[in-house]
Amino acid sequence: MTRPTPSTVLTRTGAILASIAMLSVPTTGVAQSARLSVGIDQAARVQLRGPAGSVIVGNPQIADVTVVDANTLYITGKGYGVTEIVAVDTIGRTVFQSEVVVTDGAGLGRVRVWRGGQATEMACAASCSASMRGTSGPAAPTP
Repeated sequence: MTRPTPSTVLTRTGAILASIAMLSVPTTGVAQSARLSVGIDQAARVQLRGPAGSVIVGNPQIADVTVVDANTLYITGKGYGVTEIVAVDTIGRTVFQSEVVVTDGAGLGRVRVWRGGQATEMACAASCSASMRGTSGPAAPTP
C-alpha cells in the first residue's frame, strides 16, 4: 500500500470542503427578480426553481396568479398598474419575487372608440367587436 503525497491529501481535502460548501447552500433561490410585463387580460408562465408553499400578490386588482403545480405559476394581468408577486417555499424562503407591470399589451388587436365622453374597448382581428371590458364611464375633465 502506498502513502498519499501531501499534494494528493490537499486536493482531496479541497474537494471535500467544496462538497460541504455546496451542500450548505440552499437549493432554492429567487427564480426571478426582474420586472415582468404582462398585457391586460393576458397570462405569462413562470417556472419556479423550487416548489412554492405560498404565493402572495401585492394588489390582486392588478394581477392574479394561478398555481398549476408547486413549480409553475401563471400570472394574469387584470388591471393597469404595477404590483409585486412573491412565492415562498414551505419554510418561508423566497423562490420567486418580481415586480409585475400590467400594460395594454402594446395595443395589438385592441381599439378604444370614443363617443362623446364614453370609451368602448374593442377587440379586433378580421373585424372588431366590443371587448368584455366593455364601456368606461365619462372621461375625466381636461384642465
